[in-house]
Amino acid sequence: MGKATRRAFLVGSAATLAASGICRAAERRPRVAALCTIYHKYSHSQHIVDRFLDGYGWEGAHHRPAMDVVSLYVDQVGDNDLSRERVSRHQETRIFPTIADALTCGGSDLAVDGVLLIAEHGNYPFNEKGQQLYPRYEFFKQVVDVYRRTGKTAPLFNDKHLSWNWDHAKEMVETAEQMKFGFMAGSSLPVAWRHPSIDLPLGAELDEVVAMWGGGIDGGDIHVIEAMQSIVERRKGGETGVKSIQAIRGDDFFRAIEAGSWESGGCDAELLQACYCRSHQLNPGRATYSHVLPTAHDLRRLAPKSYAYRIEYRDGLRATVVQLQGAPKQQGSGIVGDCNLAARVKGGELFSLMFYLPYYSMRNFFSPLVHHIESLFLTGKPPYPIQRTLLTTGMTASGVESHFQQGRTIETPHLAIPYQPPRESTFWRS
Repeated sequence: MGKATRRAFLVGSAATLAASGICRAAERRPRVAALCTIYHKYSHSQHIVDRFLDGYGWEGAHHRPAMDVVSLYVDQVGDNDLSRERVSRHQETRIFPTIADALTCGGSDLAVDGVLLIAEHGNYPFNEKGQQLYPRYEFFKQVVDVYRRTGKTAPLFNDKHLSWNWDHAKEMVETAEQMKFGFMAGSSLPVAWRHPSIDLPLGAELDEVVAMWGGGIDGGDIHVIEAMQSIVERRKGGETGVKSIQAIRGDDFFRAIEAGSWESGGCDAELLQACYCRSHQLNPGRATYSHVLPTAHDLRRLAPKSYAYRIEYRDGLRATVVQLQGAPKQQGSGIVGDCNLAARVKGGELFSLMFYLPYYSMRNFFSPLVHHIESLFLTGKPPYPIQRTLLTTGMTASGVESHFQQGRTIETPHLAIPYQPPRESTFWRS
């Protein structure tokens, strides 16, 4: 791929930004504050902040963000901490004892042009519903306190879903809208590579969708739900919101999968099969190198802790999120190791793909997410609507609540969240 093509893809070059009249003053590079719960190998903080500090491979070249991480706050510092080593190598970066100090660089005025809020991983309690209480909302409130005190704001990226708590999430979005600062959040899956490299045609009419992964309750749910949402939001009319969600598990889950249709309490069997057939990591538990579909017996044997969410959208779209979970001591799902989706377009045509997360030790699927965060910091505008992550945060919380209430269907009038998707696809296409 030529240099000109690389520059044209997404927002990343100063020349492109200057041409559109949105480049920041050339005399000073934008300054970024990184607020982290913890900073160790393979943590989200390491994957995101390291790319801002040291750059990353992009379109066959080494890309260095046109901005500097000048301040770092780390809530929990353990023996495996990497933040101190990073600061020793980057003289422009300092560690501060509080979030307010990180935002002001120890002064009295806001001193940064962008904020990374990465409250994922670390030793935080779980509630009775199985949600880990990461302090995303608490970090956000401290950031807003500085914004209000100084009378200045900066674009903010919040990693993964907005909060485990719906009321917190709603308040976060409303605050950003009231204070008029760019706000972006979400998972890395919607912007990662896809196989095949396709998107749902804008304005397509959908009947039913199935998404499949092997994640876990809450923290794993948001990834597959948001990946699915990045596809279905492109349907005719745009997003309308969600009417209800029901969690099913145990024998109810296996009966639903065997039912073979939505009307029978399960999901479209052909869509489920398409998800299996998009997988590059399908393991039916039999000695073969070929692609063998798992049987009902295989599912019960290898993924006994599996569950699903049956989701009804307000415009009639039906969706099933299948989470194939192995036994407690078993690594992964026991059946699939990747995230797959299949949809039935009106008229019967199937649309299917895999959200491709390559080379797991390198975690390259964070690179397109960081590229979009750079765009947020340079332009002040998120590349896709914060309403997507508000909706998926609410879907995740309602799904967890349905689990907690033993599979009761949760009506979700609060998730009547309409929005329009970006016209241009934002996933990594090359």
